[in-house]
Amino acid sequence: MIRIPYSLILAACAMAATLLIMPWLMAWARRIGALDHPGPRRVHQEPVPTMGGLAFALAVLGGAWLARVFPGPAILLEVRPLVGITLASIPILALGITDDLRGTPPWAKLGVQACAGLVLYHFGLGVPTLTNPLGDAVQLGWLNAPLTVIWVLIVINAVNLIDGLDGLASGVVLIACVTLWWAARSHGDFYVMFFSSLMIGTLAGFLRFNFPPARVFMGDTGSQFLGLMLAAVSLLENRKGTATVTLLFPLVALALPIFDSALAFFRRASAGRHVFQADSEHIHHRLLRLGLTHKQVTVLLWALSGLLGLVAVLLAGQPRGRALLFAAGLGLLLFVVFERIEIEGRKRLEGRRTPPPATPRPQDQTHK
Repeated sequence: MIRIPYSLILAACAMAATLLIMPWLMAWARRIGALDHPGPRRVHQEPVPTMGGLAFALAVLGGAWLARVFPGPAILLEVRPLVGITLASIPILALGITDDLRGTPPWAKLGVQACAGLVLYHFGLGVPTLTNPLGDAVQLGWLNAPLTVIWVLIVINAVNLIDGLDGLASGVVLIACVTLWWAARSHGDFYVMFFSSLMIGTLAGFLRFNFPPARVFMGDTGSQFLGLMLAAVSLLENRKGTATVTLLFPLVALALPIFDSALAFFRRASAGRHVFQADSEHIHHRLLRLGLTHKQVTVLLWALSGLLGLVAVLLAGQPRGRALLFAAGLGLLLFVVFERIEIEGRKRLEGRRTPPPATPRPQDQTHK
């Protein structure tokens, strides 16, 4: 008798739930007017239903709690982290729904996200130690709470900011979840495999509706929930000290959205603009200016995320000092690539704006 892996069962159930829920969510979003309309920074031409990310919460959290009821390995899971993740998700989902319907001030978003981070910390998901490449790990003590909150803020907003093209954020997060699942499998962290499997399944189902051209968007409801889940699963990954360098593994796996968000922050700050003011300078906007289609940009960034995920897997087996050095070099390389893409994109944009030189008429030409 063939034994089906438990992770595959979880992923299949989450995918099926998402495929069943999504048509109902799309119809409901249209009824209440939760639509993303075309605009200057939008790439779609027709109104598209949003708040599709509610399906993530229903499939992932609903699936997690149901798994504890039915026979299987999940009934042995410690309940405290699951309770913490569920409670932290409630304000994040409320924030996302509010933002999708009528908008939310940036500082209100940060406040709610910070509260979610504190909930995770209270339930044992934090950064208690920091790896020292030159010696023993450093116990962080009271710094655990603020560093946990900062990590949650970074990941949530990174996913939120990269959600700019059909299928982009969902594909990138899917690849990051596969990477985290593989790492957890290598050192037997079933809790991380459990949540990663549920997220892989629901994201695979969502891409059925979100792959270009998208029929539904995840909205802030989805991007913020995904960011919270990624942050929480990353903290689970480090809870037992299984990562070679604390938070380095998930940091590399999520390097694309995190690095893009960091550049956006410094770019706006250096230009004297509000750091939360939206612009069209993200990596996907820059690639579009190079002349690539929306689908080509999405697939290219998926491929880059997959490569970074592979690098993260390889780093997990490296000595701490070498892993940190390689991560620093990777950050520098990404910066150079991003800037080169921007230079080429602006050249092409200026070329389209500059009219070709007028050809002189025959009577104006002089001959020797």
